[in-house]
Amino acid sequence: QVQLVESGGGLVQDGGSLRLSCVASGGTFSRYGMGWFRQAPGKEREFVAAISWSGGSTDYRDSVKGRFTISRDNAKNTVYLQMNSLKPEDTAVYYCAQDRATRRMVVPGTGNQYDYWGQGTQVTVSS
Repeated sequence: QVQLVESGGGLVQDGGSLRLSCVASGGTFSRYGMGWFRQAPGKEREFVAAISWSGGSTDYRDSVKGRFTISRDNAKNTVYLQMNSLKPEDTAVYYCAQDRATRRMVVPGTGNQYDYWGQGTQVTVSS
């Protein structure tokens, strides 16, 4: 059974930075693409970023392009989300998730294509 554990969330001021980490266990991490999603209070969960199994392909929602960077270290079974120039509208619970298919060249941006989810980490950006 795959387990995903996020960390790195917290409270930052507008314009600040945070780096989220997600450590995977119980599976073969290096075969799967990974994604980050977020959910703000009263809103639907939304795609944030994704990275292919090799790290060679990444994708971002438009509102975070140029501010967020997704990366992975397969030796450490970890995926990261570096978030810079944070804005109050980035406030949400952030979740990492594992693609349900192995070795896809392009990782999907829809949550129903992901099998395993972490418990989430809260990110709060104050204005």
